[in-house]
Amino acid sequence: MEPEAKRPQAGPRRPNKRMPVPAVTDILKDVLTSYLQEEKYEVEWSQKMTKTICEVIRARVKELMIPRYKIVVLVHIGQLAGQSMQISSRCLWDAANDTFASFSFKNSSLYGVATAYAVYYE
Repeated sequence: MEPEAKRPQAGPRRPNKRMPVPAVTDILKDVLTSYLQEEKYEVEWSQKMTKTICEVIRARVKELMIPRYKIVVLVHIGQLAGQSMQISSRCLWDAANDTFASFSFKNSSLYGVATAYAVYYE
């Protein structure tokens, strides 16, 4: 009679490595500052730049090679004209494993807000 092979325990898996929030915040700061520092707000430009900045941030976060996480990046660019804006988001969230980083930038003409979400998947 052969010994029974041990089966892995069923149940929630935990990530071996989580998204390093300070490192991702540094990426957000670096990208927003380098792309927006000298710019003046223009509607058409901001629509294109939002997509470009999202792609750059996502690529740089993926370079950190955080296994088993989906990376979602949101960027908002708007004109500074004395108004205010509130941004919120909702999703299914596992507080034990999922995380995010966010950074806000502004110059004399515009503001930019970038958020990177890391959502764990099995």
